Amino acid sequence: MKLLLVMTFLFRQAFSGSPSVQIGGLFPRGADQEYSAFRVGMVQFGMADFRLTPHIDNLEVANSFAVTNCFCSQFSRGVYAIFGFYDKKSVNTITSFCETLHVSFITPSFPAEGLNQFVLQMRPDIKGPLVSLVEYYKWEKFAYLYDSDRGLSTLQVILDTAAEKKWVVTAINVGDLKDDSKDEAYRSLFQDLEIRKERRIILDCEQDKVKDIMEQVITIGKHVKGYHYIIANLGFLDGDLSKIQYGGANVSGFQIVDFDEPVVAKFDQRWEALEEKEYPGADTRIRYTSALTYDAVNVMTEAFRFLHKQRIDMSRRGNSGDCLANPAVPWAQGVEIERALKQVRVDGLTGNIQFDQHGKRTNYSVTIMELNNKGPLKIGFWNEEDKMVQTKLDNSNNDTQGLENKTVIVTTILEAPYVMLKKNAEQFQDNDRYEGYCVDLAAEIAKHCGIRYKLRIVGDGKYGARDAETKIWNGMVGELVYGKADIAVAPLTITLVREEVIDFSKPFMSLGISIMIKKPQKSKPGVFSFLDPLAYEIWMCIVFAYIGVSVVLFLVSRFSPYEWTLEEPEDGALPLTTESTNEFGIFNSLWFSLGAFMRQGCDISPRSLSGRIVGGVWWFFTLIIISSYTANLAAFLTVERMVSPIESAEDLAKQTEIAYGTLDSGSTKEFFRRSKIALFDKMWQYMKSAEPSVFVKKTSEGVQRVRKSKGKYAYLLESTMNEYIEQRKPCDTMKVGGNLDSKGYGIATPKLSPLRNAVNLAVLKLNEQGLLDKLKNKWWYDKGECGSGGGESKEKTSALSLSNVAGVFYILVGGLGLAMMVALVEFCYKSRAEAKKMKMKFTDAMRSKARLSITGSTSENGRVPVAYLRPGLPMSLSMTDLS
Repeated sequence: MKLLLVMTFLFRQAFSGSPSVQIGGLFPRGADQEYSAFRVGMVQFGMADFRLTPHIDNLEVANSFAVTNCFCSQFSRGVYAIFGFYDKKSVNTITSFCETLHVSFITPSFPAEGLNQFVLQMRPDIKGPLVSLVEYYKWEKFAYLYDSDRGLSTLQVILDTAAEKKWVVTAINVGDLKDDSKDEAYRSLFQDLEIRKERRIILDCEQDKVKDIMEQVITIGKHVKGYHYIIANLGFLDGDLSKIQYGGANVSGFQIVDFDEPVVAKFDQRWEALEEKEYPGADTRIRYTSALTYDAVNVMTEAFRFLHKQRIDMSRRGNSGDCLANPAVPWAQGVEIERALKQVRVDGLTGNIQFDQHGKRTNYSVTIMELNNKGPLKIGFWNEEDKMVQTKLDNSNNDTQGLENKTVIVTTILEAPYVMLKKNAEQFQDNDRYEGYCVDLAAEIAKHCGIRYKLRIVGDGKYGARDAETKIWNGMVGELVYGKADIAVAPLTITLVREEVIDFSKPFMSLGISIMIKKPQKSKPGVFSFLDPLAYEIWMCIVFAYIGVSVVLFLVSRFSPYEWTLEEPEDGALPLTTESTNEFGIFNSLWFSLGAFMRQGCDISPRSLSGRIVGGVWWFFTLIIISSYTANLAAFLTVERMVSPIESAEDLAKQTEIAYGTLDSGSTKEFFRRSKIALFDKMWQYMKSAEPSVFVKKTSEGVQRVRKSKGKYAYLLESTMNEYIEQRKPCDTMKVGGNLDSKGYGIATPKLSPLRNAVNLAVLKLNEQGLLDKLKNKWWYDKGECGSGGGESKEKTSALSLSNVAGVFYILVGGLGLAMMVALVEFCYKSRAEAKKMKMKFTDAMRSKARLSITGSTSENGRVPVAYLRPGLPMSLSMTDLS
C-alpha cells in the first residue's frame, strides 16, 4: 500500500491532468531490481498527454491463493492490463483468470506451455538457440540439468531432437532440491556425472540456481579444462563469471541484452546514475529480467497510447471488479487491448520486440557468448531466419593486454624467509610492509611483466589442498581456483592435483622432502676419551699382542744360546760364579715390550737373531698402531660429536618412540597419502592414525613442536625450509638423511591466465641471470645466525678442555699411586725378611730400612758398609758375614 501511494504521488506530480490508464503489477518478493526497472520505465515512457498509473502488489508467486487474491484485487481496481511474474505453481491460475476475464497479462517469466491468448511473453523462447548451439558444438552425448519450475517444454524439444539425431541425453531434474541440502546434492550429482564420463552439461535454470550450481562445480574442481557447460538462459552476463573464468572449462550461453547497442548503452548510463537507495538494484548492471520488465512498460505504453489516439472506448462496464462471479463476466474491451498489445513493434533493451498471434516473441535475435581467460566473448548470434551465425573471434596474442591498468592481486603466505613482516611493519603500507625471498621475487617478476601488483596474505594460512569429502580447495590454490587472486608467489610445490586446476611456471627453486629433528646434545668426552681413536676390539688385541710378544720373546731368549752369558768381573777381581745368566726373564720381556710400545726403548735388547726378529716385528707393529692412533687422536679430542637417534626415513618408520608428521593441507601430506612405495605408505598409515594428531597447521607450529618435544617428534618438510630454520637461532634443529623426493616451487596462476606465459618467461630469465641463486644466498646464508659450526666459532671448537684429557691425568695419578703402594709393599716385605734373617724386631728392621731410604746409611754416622771379596770366599757371603 505504501508503494502504491508513493508511485501515485510521483506520477500525479509528473503528469497532473493528463489521461491515465490503470495498470496492475504483481512482483515477487526480492525482485527489487525488476521493480526499479518498472518504475524507471514508467517515468521514461510517460508523456504529458498520456500516462500509465500502476497498482503494485508484492507477493509469493508460488502461492496460488496469494496470486488469486492479488489478481482479483487488481481486477477490482479497474486495471486495464496486468504486468507480473509467475512460476510453475501459479501459471495455470493466472492464465485461467486471463482467459476467463479477458485481461491481458504481460510477463517476463519463462514462456508458458500451450496457447494462451491473453498472455504476452516478453521473454523469447530459448529452444531454437539452444538446439542450434548443441549442433554447432557437435555434441552427441551430454547431460541436461533442468529446473522443473520453468516447465518441461524445452526438455521435450531437446529429447525429440535427440531421438531424431541419435543424441545420448541424460536428463536430470534439479528443481526439487531442498535448500538446506542442495549444495551437497549438487556435489554428489556432479561426482556421479564424472563417473559416467559426462563432461558436457547444459544448465537449463534461472540465474540464481545457475550460480549455486557453478559454485559447487568450482568447489569440486569441475571447472577445469575438459569440461564444457552451456547456460540455457538469456542472461549469460548476469552471473559472476570471474570465479570460473580462469578455470579452463568452456562455458557458453546466450545474451538477450546487447550492451554494445546504442540504445542499451544510453540506458546503461542513466541506470548507473540512479541512486541505489531510491532504486534498489541500480548499483549493479541491469539483468535480463529487469530489461524485459523495462521493455514491457514500453510495450504497454505504446499499446494504450495507440488505443487512446484511436479513441477506442475502454471503459469498464457490467460486472466490474468481481473476478469470482459465477458465471464469469469477461471484459468486453479486453480483446481490443489484447490485439493492440500484440500489434506493438518497438526496439527495446532486448532488441526487436514483436509478437505473434499467440503472444510469443518473434523476429528476435540472441547473442551467443563464450567465456575465455579474457572474459565473455561474442562468438555469434541466432535468429529465426538464419539460425546460428558465427562471427569472427578475437585472436589477439597479447597475453598481458588489459593488465597495464589493473592491479594484480598476488596471494602469498607468511613463511620465513619467503614472506615476513618487517619489524616496523606498522609504519609502512601495502607491499612495503613485507620482506623476504618471495617479496623480492614478486617485485622482479612485476618488473619483467610490466604490471602493478598488491601482496595479500592468504586468509586461512594454508598452501592449498582439496578436502576429501567436500572437494573444496583451500589456501592459495583455492584463492586462484575461485578467482580471489590473480597469481600466487609463494613456496608452492608443483604437484599433479594442483596442476589440474591451476597453471604453474617453471620451478624457481628445487627441493625435496626432508626430516627435521631436534639437534642432539653434544656428547661430553668421557674420562677415557683418549682411547676412542681405536675401537675396543683393537685395544684388546693390542693387550693380547703385547702379552703374546712378551711370552714369545721370553721363550726364544730361553732357547737361544746367544742370550745366555757369563757375568764379566771387574778388573783384578775373581769371577763370583761360573753360571750363565739370561737377561730376558718374563718380567724383563714384558718391560722390553712395554718400552718398545711406548716408544721409550729399554736398557736391554735381544742379542740372538730370533730375539731381534721378535723385537723388529714388534717395533713395526707398534709404529703402525701408534701412528694410526696419533692421526685419529686429534680429531677425537677436538671434535665434539652428536649422536643422532635417527639417520633416515627407514629409521623413522621402524620405530615408534619418536612421532613424526607433516603440514596439514600441503604437498608433503599429499606425497605420503598418494605414495605407492611401501616405506612411505607405512609412514602414512602411522601418521593418519596417530593420536594425538601429528599434523600441524603451520610450519612454525611444526618447528616449535620439534623444539619442545625433547627429541620425541620429527617434522617432515621441504628441504629449503629445513635448511633455513637450521641457520636460525636458537640453532637447535638439524636436517638428517637425504631428501625423500625431488620437486620444485613454482609461481601459480589460474588456468589460461593471461599472466601465465609472461610469468614463465620472467622466471626463466631470472634463472639465467643468476638472480634466483643470489636471492637464496641473501635470505638463507648471508643472514644466517648459526654459522657453519652450529653457532660456535672454530677456535673454540678446536681448543682442548680438561675433560678431553682427564683420563690421562687419572692414569698418571693412578700409576704414581700404584707405584707408591708397590714400593710400600716391597719396603714392608724386605723389612720383614731382614728382621727374620737378622733376628731382630720387625719395627727395628723397618726403622733401619727407613733410615737407609732417607739418609742413605744404616749407621749413626751415615756410612754404608762396603763388602770386599777376597779370593777363596764363597759368593753367598752377605754383608753381615763380612762384619
